[in-house]
Amino acid sequence: MTTATATRPQLAHLTAQIDDFKARGTFFKLRVLEDEQAPVCTYDGKRVINLASNNYLGLCNHPKLREAAIAATVKYGVGSGAVRTIAGTMRIHMELEEKIAAFKNVEACVVFQSGFTANAGTVSSILGKDDFILSDELNHASIIDGARLSKAKIKVFRHKDVAHAEELLKEIENEPGRKLIITDGVFSMDGDIGPVGELATLAEKYGAIMMVDDAHASGVLGRNGRGSVDHFGAHGKVDIQVGTLSKAIASLGGYVCGSRDLIDYLYHRARPFLFSTSHPPSVAATCIAAFDLLESEPERIERLWSNTWYFKEQLTNAGFDVGGVTTPKSETPITPIILGDGRKTMDFSKALFDAGVMATGIAFPTVPEGRARVRTIMTSEHTRAEIDQALETIVSVAKTTGVLA
Repeated sequence: MTTATATRPQLAHLTAQIDDFKARGTFFKLRVLEDEQAPVCTYDGKRVINLASNNYLGLCNHPKLREAAIAATVKYGVGSGAVRTIAGTMRIHMELEEKIAAFKNVEACVVFQSGFTANAGTVSSILGKDDFILSDELNHASIIDGARLSKAKIKVFRHKDVAHAEELLKEIENEPGRKLIITDGVFSMDGDIGPVGELATLAEKYGAIMMVDDAHASGVLGRNGRGSVDHFGAHGKVDIQVGTLSKAIASLGGYVCGSRDLIDYLYHRARPFLFSTSHPPSVAATCIAAFDLLESEPERIERLWSNTWYFKEQLTNAGFDVGGVTTPKSETPITPIILGDGRKTMDFSKALFDAGVMATGIAFPTVPEGRARVRTIMTSEHTRAEIDQALETIVSVAKTTGVLA
């Protein structure tokens, strides 16, 4: 049934934009998952091999996480009832923050409602209009939004170009104000690893604040998944580590790690923390159980990387561009199949789904024009048989659609 508001002209510009998406072939509808987030699952009533999930280590369905969530719900109820600074800080929230701080080898941690708000809330609260931000050109949207909200002066350096970052630092070296260098640990669309160690050394040289967004590195890189700082041996050189609880940790939320003073400051000034209700106790308990599993089941990470290298090698051998030509080369379980054209990419993604493989098409504005790709992610729980079946389907559909000759 069409409502009366559908004919109102006030939002006609949105309808025009949607029509433009459709004309470009990049309009999409949300796929609906009907069972568990697993290597093989049901979307829109169809059984598919799932190559689109951030569930890197398969923890979404781990029995220990289920048990932790149920036990916390029974003990504490379904919600916290308030923001953290009023009446919504529960003992289990503090336990989670202590768990993450110990895991990351830092003094303290604060948990946010999402990885996006962790980035945006931190950058916007620690800097002001007289300060400078040096940001990689391919950093996540949450970093970009946080930088804009801070009103600091933004300098963008070429992707992973440490020399260019230093050039920009030299230009502002004698300017008053703080300087912040910020990079993704793993870049979410191309799957390459940021030069965290080199940038941290650069930050030390110029007295800049060093910040890393490890959303796609936590649980994937470093000892037991401790992230890019551990991967590069940069402990003590990175002032702010941001992570997510919604990817390898398989639940919901984000976090910031650093000094005790940094975390106490964010308790007082980070607006998403101050004005959002805290996590349900079941979510906090789930995350605690997940960090325990990172320590006790390292074989999950080993399987993840074994599957990743096999999948990449087979795609490359088949003739696909998985980065390194017109885009950065993937170095992680995020493996894009670069097609370039948005319409061609979305059509290929749909054809894959129809053939039994869930691999999401990504086009402008999520990625730049001309760099559209089908983005795939490998997990530790895909079997070799499932991977081989997915590869066979990808190659077959690529040939029938003209993606491969």
